[in-house]
Amino acid sequence: MRDWAESGVAVLTGRPGGPPVIAPGTAATVARTLAAHVTAAAARSGRRLELDGARMLSERAAFTGFTRGGGVSLGGSCRLLRTADGWAAVSCARPDDPSLLGALIGADLDPADPWPAVTGWLACHSGDELAERAELLGVAAAPVRPPTAPVPSPGLGAPRSVDGLLVVDFGSLWAAPLCAHLLGAAGARVVKVETPSRPDGARRGNPDFYALLHGGHEAVCLDPAEPAGRRALIALVDAADIVIEASRPRALAGFGLDAEATAARGATWLSITAAGRSSGRVGFGDDVAASAGLVTSDADGPLFVGDAIADPLTGLTAAALACSAGVPGQLFDISMSDVVAATLTLPDEAAIPRNKHGRWVIDDGNDLVEIARPRIRSPRGVVADVGRDTTAVLRSLGIATTGIGAP
Repeated sequence: MRDWAESGVAVLTGRPGGPPVIAPGTAATVARTLAAHVTAAAARSGRRLELDGARMLSERAAFTGFTRGGGVSLGGSCRLLRTADGWAAVSCARPDDPSLLGALIGADLDPADPWPAVTGWLACHSGDELAERAELLGVAAAPVRPPTAPVPSPGLGAPRSVDGLLVVDFGSLWAAPLCAHLLGAAGARVVKVETPSRPDGARRGNPDFYALLHGGHEAVCLDPAEPAGRRALIALVDAADIVIEASRPRALAGFGLDAEATAARGATWLSITAAGRSSGRVGFGDDVAASAGLVTSDADGPLFVGDAIADPLTGLTAAALACSAGVPGQLFDISMSDVVAATLTLPDEAAIPRNKHGRWVIDDGNDLVEIARPRIRSPRGVVADVGRDTTAVLRSLGIATTGIGAP
């Protein structure tokens, strides 16, 4: 309860205008353990880090100013809606999502407000039918259900230094970039890879939060549709000690990249997906966390816990795995849903915050703990524009640059 109270997540959880809510499970405690593992790994190369994993779960909201929305996610793109047999989390975050949701329910939707039609369809259909259609169409939506069996936490080896290792980061948004950020803070060289047609969409988000995750990293832009770009992309992965990606396997295979072969030669491959590499499910931090069972509830239904909490929790998990001894030569299949579910295997602890002299506090059995607000961390360096370092990075690794155009 203390870890939840100090994480900043509680003030992001609950109904608008209502009290903050302490979430079930141990995600805040797990996050602190994972961050401590990264800190210990950095210390092996003489680097001193101060990381509080619990606070990382809420730090995006410190930059954006998002506040709790109950059954509406903080960013407003995901909602908890009734189905014929329960509840579901449905996201509408991408420009083409209204048309995809229209295909899911078999109707034309108002792009400005697709929710009334989606809500009406869900009320007459089961969670299983939603899940089947959503996976087929690539919609980020799933029924909200608690884990039916205990999900084990990822096993960590002894902390290992990543100082000087080359990290090639294909990730975007939050989970994978947080992993890259933590590895960079621990001493790794991080190269962010984007393509001309798909730069990181988070560049259009809060610039200060983006700077936190990407400050000090090198930026490469390569076009796998061009022979020279494809060769350079493959060579860059061949040079990497650690690869981070958050794509469905067939997407990177289409670029000529082979995760299994890269791990077989001794590199660490961190594959982050909504529900595992064998699943075709698409998911974002809010809908994944809710569908995995990390919700709280009141008489009117379930409520989101924090801000896309599956993202930072998974990013911390991936970084801790990369900072573990014995990992070179491994492909880690990191399911965001499983990462969240593993924090819900212990009995819930009930805690109701109360207002004491204008402050929200909980009693953890020993003393009163104030409910903290999200806090900002400072960026580590300058953010590189898309492709700024392409030529310099390739040349430093002995990779040919002939035929590679400007981003």
